[in-house]
Amino acid sequence: MTMQLSSLLRRTLGVDAATCAAMGVAMTAGGLPIGRITGLPPALLMAAGIVLLAVAAVMAWLAGRSSAPAPMVWLVLGGNAGWVAASLALLASGWVQPTLVGTVFVLAQALGVVGLTAVEFVGYRRSGGVAAA
Repeated sequence: MTMQLSSLLRRTLGVDAATCAAMGVAMTAGGLPIGRITGLPPALLMAAGIVLLAVAAVMAWLAGRSSAPAPMVWLVLGGNAGWVAASLALLASGWVQPTLVGTVFVLAQALGVVGLTAVEFVGYRRSGGVAAA
């Protein structure tokens, strides 16, 4: 099912894409120094950065469209929720031993994703019904 995307959803997807791209570049290119500061494994940071770059491309594609398949929007919303859950699980699991800066880094980015997802959901609710194919 293709749906008309509200301007709020498109703008928020654009912001989400830009932040994912910025974090993706920083974490991919700067995994070693960020790892030293945060206590997070550089390989984890670099892998997460690569994922963020791919996600940014999908979000940017959606942001540039007036209509899109509804399941793609739900994929973004679900992916964001999964990212937050994985971030919290990472801290709670004991798999990593982040510094205080690392803990704040993980929690701050998770909180940012929660905020973007909430606005994207409002934008989804404001979006129109089925668009002509």
